[in-house]
Amino acid sequence: MEKINVGVLGATGMVGQRYIKLLEDHPWFKVTFVAASPRSAGKPYKDAVKNRWLIGAEIPADVENLIVEDANDASKAIGKCKFVFSALEMDKEAIKALEAAYAAEGIPVVSNASANRWTEDVPMLVPEINYAHLDVIAEQKKHHGWDKGFIAVKPNCSLQTYMMPLHALIMAGYPVKRMIVTTLQATSGAGYPGVPSFDMIDNIVPFIGGEEEKTEKECLKILGKVVDGKIENASLPLVSSTCTRVPVIDGHTACVSLEFDLPEDKKPSLEEIERVWTSYSSVPQELDLPSAPKRAIVVRHEENRPQPRRDRETEKGMACVIGRLRPCNVFDVKFVALSHNTKRGAALGGILNAELLKAKGFFDNL
Repeated sequence: MEKINVGVLGATGMVGQRYIKLLEDHPWFKVTFVAASPRSAGKPYKDAVKNRWLIGAEIPADVENLIVEDANDASKAIGKCKFVFSALEMDKEAIKALEAAYAAEGIPVVSNASANRWTEDVPMLVPEINYAHLDVIAEQKKHHGWDKGFIAVKPNCSLQTYMMPLHALIMAGYPVKRMIVTTLQATSGAGYPGVPSFDMIDNIVPFIGGEEEKTEKECLKILGKVVDGKIENASLPLVSSTCTRVPVIDGHTACVSLEFDLPEDKKPSLEEIERVWTSYSSVPQELDLPSAPKRAIVVRHEENRPQPRRDRETEKGMACVIGRLRPCNVFDVKFVALSHNTKRGAALGGILNAELLKAKGFFDNL
């Protein structure tokens, strides 16, 4: 298979670097265009990230000598790549305008940025859950007058800890009414240089700006449905979250308690919940997408698992790992879930989105 040439916007940042590394030997995609801020533009990539390359020992050989372009000039990507991954770190309105500029040039944008997550005709994808939201792309292109370009985004990293188990239960006929979520989020989620070491060593920070709002609201769009070319949010579950930063490098953990929207005699047993989770499979698994986990949800039975250091790399860092499933004295059940925030929650999740788009034909005529 001839590989598709792709670009990375924000290529010198932490998420951009992870895209570069994860795409090094990708069977479908090849990085041929890198772009960043004007201060990096004009330099070979290896010089632009000199002394701040964070992802492994070596920069991929195919990328190290690419000349970094100014990400603010979308025309620079024309002829150099078919679509771009956006790892931009800018003001939200500036990101929205810039991603739209690339789409207007006929270059689809697969974004990690939060700027377009609430745009009603932009799909916010977790491929196992809301692959049907790709249907809004045709309306998005029509609305903007874009011929080939479009924008698709991924959700906040903290949601990945509980969205697939939640969706699995809903699809099995066990709707959820209310949830309490407490996240223990890794320091890598703050980017680089991130949270000062003095704040993190021997400490927990019980506040992450904007994170609780994302955790409580984004799930409703993901669980929504396409109506008249726009995504209509779901009304349930109601989510109350507390988001904390903990001294872990990679791996977001969530402690979840949930209540089913069912009569008492219709609620699932713990054994049934585990059966639903361990049998969960969806379109990425059916299509055998390169970055898709074979097991989207992995249940562990040890009393002290999951743990970030032991479990974050499960299924190449793309699985949701769950443990401590037990009854809840306030709601119905509670459990602890873990996902890899810089893989499933960031760059590799974005790559999986692109794989889904390719498999569904969205890159066929670029």
